[in-house]
Amino acid sequence: MAKKKAAKEKAPVRPQLGDHVEIPGAGVVVETGITQTLEDNYMPYAMSVIVSRALPEIDGFKPAHRKLLYTMYDMGLLKGGRTKSANIVGATMHLNPHGDGAIYETMVRMARSNESLMVPFVDSKGNFGKAYSRDMAYAAHRYTEAKLEAVCEELFRDIDKETVDFVPNYDATTTEPTLLPVTFPTILANNTLGIAVGMASNICSFNLGELCDTTIELMRDEAHDIKTTLAAPDFRGGGILLYSEKDLETIYETGRGSVRVRARWQYEQDGHRIEITELPPTTTIEAVMDKITDLVKDGRVKEINDMRDETDLNGLRLTIDLKRGQDAEKLMVKLFRLTPLEDNFSANFNILVSGMPRVMGVREILLEWTAFRIECVRRRVSYELAGKQKRLHLMRGMAAILLDIDKAVKIVRETDADAEVIPNLMIGFGIDQVQAEYVAEIRLRNLNREYILKRTEEIAGLEADIAELEAVLKSPAKVRRIIIDELGQVKKKYGQTRKTEILYEVEETAAELEEDTLPDYPVTVFFTRDGYFKKITPASLRMSSVQKLKDGDAVAARAETTNATEALFFTNQQQVYKCRVGDFEDSKASVMGDYLPASLGMDEGETPVYMALTNGYKGFVLFLFANGKGARVPLESYATKQNRKKLINAYSDKAPLVWMGQFAEETELAIQTSAGRMLMVSTAQIPQKTTKNTAGVNVITLKKGQQITTVVNADTLELKDPHRYRVRSLPAMGALLRAEDVSEQTALQ
Repeated sequence: MAKKKAAKEKAPVRPQLGDHVEIPGAGVVVETGITQTLEDNYMPYAMSVIVSRALPEIDGFKPAHRKLLYTMYDMGLLKGGRTKSANIVGATMHLNPHGDGAIYETMVRMARSNESLMVPFVDSKGNFGKAYSRDMAYAAHRYTEAKLEAVCEELFRDIDKETVDFVPNYDATTTEPTLLPVTFPTILANNTLGIAVGMASNICSFNLGELCDTTIELMRDEAHDIKTTLAAPDFRGGGILLYSEKDLETIYETGRGSVRVRARWQYEQDGHRIEITELPPTTTIEAVMDKITDLVKDGRVKEINDMRDETDLNGLRLTIDLKRGQDAEKLMVKLFRLTPLEDNFSANFNILVSGMPRVMGVREILLEWTAFRIECVRRRVSYELAGKQKRLHLMRGMAAILLDIDKAVKIVRETDADAEVIPNLMIGFGIDQVQAEYVAEIRLRNLNREYILKRTEEIAGLEADIAELEAVLKSPAKVRRIIIDELGQVKKKYGQTRKTEILYEVEETAAELEEDTLPDYPVTVFFTRDGYFKKITPASLRMSSVQKLKDGDAVAARAETTNATEALFFTNQQQVYKCRVGDFEDSKASVMGDYLPASLGMDEGETPVYMALTNGYKGFVLFLFANGKGARVPLESYATKQNRKKLINAYSDKAPLVWMGQFAEETELAIQTSAGRMLMVSTAQIPQKTTKNTAGVNVITLKKGQQITTVVNADTLELKDPHRYRVRSLPAMGALLRAEDVSEQTALQ
């Protein structure tokens, strides 16, 4: 009783509703730096998205794809008939707990009838939508059926022979493979798009036959010229790829770059109409129709009478009826330039290798895949070797009892205890426990010489197989031979002809040299320091002249021009992007405008630094560099016969650019340096060079640590003695600013 009373007294008193409870540390605010907070909270999330969701691994699959395909394989859908998609989605949730909608969307994209992948993995029945249509929605998973395509045999070949690692699923009730032991480089056989946190991946597809040939040649010679066997990307939707050896070489070696793909079309003379049957992989039929409709409404395309989407079970077809007397060839040239009928596929081969994201070229990817496949084959051979060695060991034990079967029977019969049977057999025949266990399990009816002789005849075959498997493990050349043979079989069984035609020479027609008819009207354009651009009509500008800008931004250039004027945007990476003012929508002062790096498709980290406007490429541009040199380049050097939107080597990269300007006629400039000196230079003193990236000539002499601070037109200054700052020949240091001219420095700011 005393012990019960003491225990009752020591028992904690539970708080009741309404009681005041003191919690240590409650209400205390602890200050934590934003950097530490991001590291502790945001970075784990970002890494989870990168590693476990968005980027594909060397086997060509993201986790969601791999979980779905393995579930279908586990359900027996590789050899059996189709089952309802709902069954597959439900079973996949044992591995992928992200909801049925996400799982079904993953399966839809891998389906043959969706026409997204060059090598589809899901044999589908029912409406799975179309990749080239955003409005053609797929049916619910309770209506459709699916199974695995025959090519999936190559994804799961020997997966039960420990070729890859298995890990527990999210609730540790089953296991799943970390990778699939694919027998061909699926990573480049299908296009893959992934958007992670702070990085992305966009992989274009290649023809399976060409891919297998290239991999085989690289295994034989790592210095193999890829372009000889891998002609160019090949897209499921077909189209026509405009060949550029330089662009393809960049993609093959670095994993980044772009290729131009245009739609396939034909002209039906009887109906005076154009039929478009294949589109670039980056667009949809609705996006094309929307853009053409806008162009017709704006009056920029006047040749079209009607447009219809006639897509049916036979495939895609967009029909454009032409007005009487219109040239179909000229219209298509215009539509290729103004609509997504011709578009760039921007490649970014960002792949997870051993859990780390890496941007690799085609060569490096195929070498990494080869290393992965070599490991799979070695693991398979090791597994088979261990199995045959175990079998050989058992057969040798059986061969031992062949010498005296009666003795074995006698040992078993005369053994009193069951536990002593195995030890007695081991002693009687000199065999180990594993062999004795196997012998003891032989059924009575099999204790005959014929049965035992047939079993022991396997020994010679097993010894030969083991010797061969051991030779494979010791010889990297034999492992490579196995992989090469498998790649050859894949090509023979599943290879197809190219779907995307390669156009090696783009014909220059008169239509390409003609300017599109744009409505021409006066506009005022604004270009900001942070790379924003907007054009505003006079009527809109009169309503509000206060320009909305991003915080910290400022207007770098303002000009009154017309809608048909060409604009050249020079960037910090020595490139120039060409467009027309009319390519941008009319804007208002109350919006920030178009962000040029995004609108013009600039490279990563590239920003515009100067805007030049021209109607005939007359005049010149002047560049001043940090080393005191100046380059004068005629504007016509940037004119091209083809409609090229991007020019490289727009100016010299030998020294940092500090200033540039566009001039229609000769002008005198006032250049001020950090040393308090000023030099007045006529542009006529600087010789003109037609080479865009010329290093220029010495203009102003700068000592170490000095730099150009400002450059303005000399006629904007009121100097007491301007001749003091002029020289007859260049280069020159300039003269020190006089006290009476110092006030003019404000004009130079």
